[in-house]
Amino acid sequence: MFYIRIFQAKIKNIIIYTIKLCIFIINKIINKKTQNNILPSYSPSTIKKSNYMDNKITRLFNIQYPIVQAGMIWCSGWELAAAVSNAGGLGIIGSGSMYPDVLKEHIQKCKKATSKPFGVNVPMLYPDIDKHMDIIISEGVKIVFTSAGNPKTWTQKLKDHGITVVHVISNSKFAIKAEEAGVDAIVAEGFEAGGHNGREETTTLCLIPLIKQCVTIPVIAAGGIGTGRGMLAVMALGADGVQIGSRFVASDESSANIKFKDKIITSNDGDTLLSLKKLTPVRLLKNNFFDQVQQAESNCASSEELTKLLGRGRAKKGMFEGDIDEGELEIGQVAALIKEIKPAHAIVEEIIAEYKLAKEELNKSTW
Repeated sequence: MFYIRIFQAKIKNIIIYTIKLCIFIINKIINKKTQNNILPSYSPSTIKKSNYMDNKITRLFNIQYPIVQAGMIWCSGWELAAAVSNAGGLGIIGSGSMYPDVLKEHIQKCKKATSKPFGVNVPMLYPDIDKHMDIIISEGVKIVFTSAGNPKTWTQKLKDHGITVVHVISNSKFAIKAEEAGVDAIVAEGFEAGGHNGREETTTLCLIPLIKQCVTIPVIAAGGIGTGRGMLAVMALGADGVQIGSRFVASDESSANIKFKDKIITSNDGDTLLSLKKLTPVRLLKNNFFDQVQQAESNCASSEELTKLLGRGRAKKGMFEGDIDEGELEIGQVAALIKEIKPAHAIVEEIIAEYKLAKEELNKSTW
């Protein structure tokens, strides 16, 4: 009888252990299914602490995220550049609309506003480019983006002063030339971009794989990117980072006129068009000036007639002074996705959060 009771006790313990084990396994299965169905939430504080993205671009510029704010005329002064750099991206001062003394002032203010890396964009067609470059070198700027010209002209001199050089291109021919000139990286800008554009009208979706085939240096994608999903898409195509312009125009720190910002956030798809192709192709937001350009081009206006229509100061009149009817409003196709003016740091954080969520969604997809 004694041995029977011992045997019954052991059987009871085995049954209890088995039940507990089954409950444990069932809970594990339920938790795993729940985790697979819930995407993680990303708060700004979490982003700042844990999301350094280690790749070619973040290492090249010594920044937290591979996000470059485009150096846009009349829109990207020291305040925007400093704000983006402080948020973990690379802020760029757009020097194309600045006199040399104004550029110097913006660089000095930017140095006071951030301890993080920032750069200056220099259109190589700028008439006082010698003065701009002298100021950039003397003020100790460490990153320069060049565009609209031959990269051989200034690359070596800038690199001799320890400056990292990036050149903006819109086709494979100029990408190869830029690499041969010794630049450290290139911005491959697609047809969707705002402002001055390539004549080939190659979209970013096609351009990035083309450029990755013909160069070995890092490639920064630009044109039509204003969201985290857009960032993920171009990086899936092979880009090492992104340059974003239009989204940062509609930021608190942008020097663009509030009337221009408001017109951006109320725009829809189809409200921009590449124009002035006989001069330098530029993507414009539709307004009365745009209509005049369209009418002139439909009447086969000559380059001289278009130049006269354009006149002087159209871009300043529209983007900086706020004449949204008669001014030149340069903005990209992605404007249709922008519905709110926000601080630059919030834009950076939103892009990174959406990028990570979109990447998580793809990782969880079953094919």
